[in-house]
Amino acid sequence: MPEQPVIRTTEGLVRGRWAPRHRQEQRQEKQARPGGRELAVFRGIRYARPPVGALRFAAPVEPESWDGVREATAFGPVVPQSGPMPARTSGASGASEDTDWLTLDVCTPDPGAAGLPVLVWIHGGGFISGTAGDPLYDPTALATAGLVVVSINYRVGAEGFALLAGAPANRAFLDQIAALHWVRRNIARFGGDPARVTVAGQSAGAGSVAALLSTNRARGLFRRAVAHSVPGNHCTPALAAEVTAELAKLLGTAPTAAALAGVHPWRLASAVTDLGAALPARLARWGRLAHSGIATVPVVDGEILPGSPWSALTAGVDLLVGHTRDEFRLFSVLSGRHGGFTEEEARLMLELFAPPPGGPDAYRAALPGATPSELLETVGSDALFRVPSVRLAEANAAAGGTSYLFELALPAPALDGAFGACHGLDVPLAFGSLDSPLARQSLGDRPPPEAVRVSAELRRAWVRFATTGDPGWPAFEPDGQLTRVLDARSRTVRYPEQATHRIWAGHPLTAYDLR
Repeated sequence: MPEQPVIRTTEGLVRGRWAPRHRQEQRQEKQARPGGRELAVFRGIRYARPPVGALRFAAPVEPESWDGVREATAFGPVVPQSGPMPARTSGASGASEDTDWLTLDVCTPDPGAAGLPVLVWIHGGGFISGTAGDPLYDPTALATAGLVVVSINYRVGAEGFALLAGAPANRAFLDQIAALHWVRRNIARFGGDPARVTVAGQSAGAGSVAALLSTNRARGLFRRAVAHSVPGNHCTPALAAEVTAELAKLLGTAPTAAALAGVHPWRLASAVTDLGAALPARLARWGRLAHSGIATVPVVDGEILPGSPWSALTAGVDLLVGHTRDEFRLFSVLSGRHGGFTEEEARLMLELFAPPPGGPDAYRAALPGATPSELLETVGSDALFRVPSVRLAEANAAAGGTSYLFELALPAPALDGAFGACHGLDVPLAFGSLDSPLARQSLGDRPPPEAVRVSAELRRAWVRFATTGDPGWPAFEPDGQLTRVLDARSRTVRYPEQATHRIWAGHPLTAYDLR
């Protein structure tokens, strides 16, 4: 047995472990890595100091150096989680007193190589939950195909996004930028090329990618970007301040960083959950934010996030961006409401999220005969993910970058197809993590052959894009709108959601605000 891999980072030595390569990818390799078939895996490497005590709600601070060899074989602790589905990792059982949250994991096909392309993964979770150690994000297949994969943890919920007097806004994005600086300093020691870094994320992770594309603080830290299901939920400082005031009221304290620093992080996370459950009661004043179910979202603060990404993006890159066809279906199925929404609920959704002034009528005209559930799911899919994703492709192209657009149309077989091509279905397909617990819920214990084929196509597109900047289909341009539709028989066509896409023409995507 070879000795476990040890690498000297700028802060000190870390010892990882050897892990088997992905079997399917290994069979497809033309040439195995000289010296063995193992991947080198490093977990829980600190990229910033724990943001507690005097550093609570502060910008991330570079980690201290250490002597000796630090073990890097276990995932870092889960960041305080909010919402109905908090993240777990194997061996993690919820709230922990370990506050070493700002860690990252590295999986490399060859730590002795030079110049391998790097993919930095930013997890999703609605900006209130998630962890890099989720089995859904198993990097084995991507690393076996030749990428150095870095997965990062960052502050979520109130720790990362609550607007607090005396603290920087959007601390989660500052965490991500700190992790990218760590990659710049260290990734060559793991076989990666610091000049060929691709940032990638889905849902809240894609919203993070969009923010990184828009802020000068991340300029030059990555070369390419992948964004799946870009969310449209940013808010104004005025709305964010009201959210913080309500959160502080629940906790019986003042809405300042100094006051909330005395609240235990997991108690604060629990208060965010409670506030999210009570949001519909504030529907009249908090508008779209209240109906989204998530209280703490990125703030257009004018500094870290200078504007909504679709208007603030001024320097284009190579961008691979897309969405699933039936984005909102996941939420309607999980809530038990699929097919059961009322006309009143559809009307409210249209009034809140369709572009004014004629959006609700335009949706009804574009979808004659649609049921209330079909109307609600369509406008939800458009407003929350589909339109923001396409707009990011357009903004990046307008800023001089090259955009590639896709739509996942392959439906999940679970529940007799009720999930459709829902939000999140693309993640296990891209990672090849079809046997992870969440993937099995939608794809089954034995994924159908067409899902295996789409998984291979999407994974190849990621690897090719991170390596060359070209996923394998024509670039998206505002006139042609060429889009790769991933399905049992994939094809490249004009953007397929034209019926409702036209409704949004000429309507800017604006931050959530008080009504």
